[in-house]
Amino acid sequence: MITLRRRLRLDEVGTDRGMAMAIVLIFGMVILVMAATAVGVAVSGLQKSTRESSWAAAVAAAYAGVEDYQARLSNDASYYRYGNASAPFSRSSTGLVLPSAASANPAFSLGTSASAWATVPGSGGASKFRYEVDNSAYASKGSLRLRATGTSGGVVRSVVAEVRQKGFIDYLYFTDQENPDPDLVDTSATACVDKYAWQGRPTTCRSIAFGSGDVLKGDVHSNDTMRICQATFETSVTTSSTTYNTGLRYLATDSNGNRCTGQSFPNRASQPGYRETYDLPRTNTEQKRETRYDLQNDATSPVLTPGCLYTGPTSVVFNADGTMTVRSPNTKFVQTAGDTASEARTNNGVCGSVAALKSVAGATVPVLDNNLLYVQDIPTSPSDKNTTSVLTIPEGSCGANGVGFPMANEQAPGADVTGRGSCAYDARKGDVFVKGTLKGNTTIASQNYLYITGDLKYADQNRDLLGLSPAGTAWIYNPVTSSNGAVLSTADRVNEVNAAIISLKHSITVQNYDRGGQRGTLTIRGALGQKFRGIVSSGSNGYVKNYVYDSRLKTLSPPKFISPVTTVYGITTVTEVAPAFTSTGAAS
Repeated sequence: MITLRRRLRLDEVGTDRGMAMAIVLIFGMVILVMAATAVGVAVSGLQKSTRESSWAAAVAAAYAGVEDYQARLSNDASYYRYGNASAPFSRSSTGLVLPSAASANPAFSLGTSASAWATVPGSGGASKFRYEVDNSAYASKGSLRLRATGTSGGVVRSVVAEVRQKGFIDYLYFTDQENPDPDLVDTSATACVDKYAWQGRPTTCRSIAFGSGDVLKGDVHSNDTMRICQATFETSVTTSSTTYNTGLRYLATDSNGNRCTGQSFPNRASQPGYRETYDLPRTNTEQKRETRYDLQNDATSPVLTPGCLYTGPTSVVFNADGTMTVRSPNTKFVQTAGDTASEARTNNGVCGSVAALKSVAGATVPVLDNNLLYVQDIPTSPSDKNTTSVLTIPEGSCGANGVGFPMANEQAPGADVTGRGSCAYDARKGDVFVKGTLKGNTTIASQNYLYITGDLKYADQNRDLLGLSPAGTAWIYNPVTSSNGAVLSTADRVNEVNAAIISLKHSITVQNYDRGGQRGTLTIRGALGQKFRGIVSSGSNGYVKNYVYDSRLKTLSPPKFISPVTTVYGITTVTEVAPAFTSTGAAS
């Protein structure tokens, strides 16, 4: 019995030990499973973290490519010519060449070799980029497209950026100097030229004020000190003046020195703000080059399709059907080759025949879409085919100019307004007279004056775009019959202008602004840039301003418009797109 009980106890002990071992084994397996799971989760998390890190690094590398190209453009304004013509994104480009070996850029490379990428500085070689250039819209619209691709850790991402020069066209209103043009107001005012008020310009120099009722709906900048009285500014206002004697960056007095109140800024405490000066181009002669048909294959200045050259006073009326009617009685050849026009065309089916241009009805032709027309002075060089003898049209001929100006009974402004003995309607000058409804995208440039003789409207506000770039003054036509200021006619009163306008050496101003009485509100939708401040009203005469910025000008320019002197390039838009290449460098 004792032996049996002892055996039973031993059996119980054995069973207990077996159960304990089983429990130990079970818990061991559980711990192993938990450990394995923890390791798996940790590895998965690490992989995910690495993937996310590479994902972010790849797009950062693409942005580094955009910044690299932007910096190269800023250092060399002609860098738009460089790129790899074999790149898929560059196939519509014009005249692309690779930089010379001494200036080789690995970011233009294609292929799968490790050297076919540029390395992001500071990444230790872990992140790389390459980019492709599309310059097809540079000549016509002043913009470039760039597709930049970045890679890191086997991840590839691509972005497309719009690149554009920054300058006067970024502003609704831009002036270099806020004093009037001495050629238009007073020849004794030449002492006021090329010196800003904040640099100590003589106090005798006249300044023009933004006044009561003026509304500007867009960014405003002047390199000079502005005089502001009761005007309303709805967006940013900047000046290159660091301060003025009032403690402000603008002069808050009227023309009589009385303190102004009621000026309205979006942020009164900080405006006008400070911004560095922008320089204006000195001439628009590069636009004339765009009418030369011998430059079509010039890689440094590609002219895909030459524009039209007209000579002497020229009238342009835009028709809403997409045509324009051009009168230019002194034009002999509408396109040239060579700087002296030694070769020329009389009619290319685009600019109108010479016979039609000389007729009273004019030549009606399609608008020069994505192109320009340039109006030059009648040349005096005997070697120029567009020369007309001064015996036929003497220098300084201020009578009828051949395209209807001055109008019957009009008292044409003379030396008292235009200064230095010049006349408003010189029959030998490259003056252009324009009005109508534009359907298309085009630019008008002139060697001398530009007159807006009636409303300038768009057939489609979202599609059409006009650039106006006279080397001389841009006039808002406002004819009078006599010195007492009687208005000649209200039929062609200018109420609305849609255009980007730049006067490189002079102003955008109203003709006879001090006569004729109140003309109402002048609405300009687009952008205005000028060397000197143009006068729009005086006392109870002239116009009240309603200026509205065309926001499309932030990303594009009118065709073959004046390029800013500034070499600062801005990125207007950046959009991520499907990866252009694989991580090996092969095209996707």
